Amino acid sequence: MVILIAEDDELILRTIEHKLLKEGYKVILSRNGNEAIEHIKNTVVNLIITDIMMPFASGIEILSAMNSTGKKIPVIMLSSMGQEEVILNAFDLGASDFIVKPFSPNELMLRIKRLISK
Repeated sequence: MVILIAEDDELILRTIEHKLLKEGYKVILSRNGNEAIEHIKNTVVNLIITDIMMPFASGIEILSAMNSTGKKIPVIMLSSMGQEEVILNAFDLGASDFIVKPFSPNELMLRIKRLISK
């Protein structure tokens, strides 16, 4: 199971990475949207966790890029902003889940396990 984490906040990125590695998942890290899009196009990824506000390409653009590849990958969107319009747009584009920062790493793990067990 390979999980792509697209997050520009180093502390959050490393916290999620640590939790996922501890749970036995393989992890790919992206610190900007362009890196994430390249990984989606060129790597087998089973789940994506992405911040909405990312340098070079937003989480919404990452979601759109994934859709354009024809791949159906579960996506958990992260954001410190709880704007209803952004959340609805993410779900319209196929996001599987949405978590508002700050969040509990244990809650994130529960949501990941729920998505990958489907």
